[in-house]
Amino acid sequence: MGRRARREQARAEKKGQNRKTPPRGVPAQTSAGTNRAVSEAASSGAWWKPRWITDIFGELKRVTWPSRGEIANLTGVVIVISIILGLLLGGFDLLFSWVVEQVLF
Repeated sequence: MGRRARREQARAEKKGQNRKTPPRGVPAQTSAGTNRAVSEAASSGAWWKPRWITDIFGELKRVTWPSRGEIANLTGVVIVISIILGLLLGGFDLLFSWVVEQVLF
């Protein structure tokens, strides 16, 4: 998560605390005193649109996606580390094969 996204998340949490909203995981109470989660479960949607699919899309909207620059940077890091490890393992393979040839033959 980037610095900007963390700041925005902290601001949103502060705004939520100022409104006296219940903490995460605690269902909000409606005016009738019933849980909002219970009323949402009752209206789960149509048979062709299961609730879990709408939950997936809801979660994907909340994801903080990396920027193009972050993706390029991390891709470069993965490529460089892969090349270094490949060379290191290849070197060990050559070394051990030379040792085995000298000992056995």
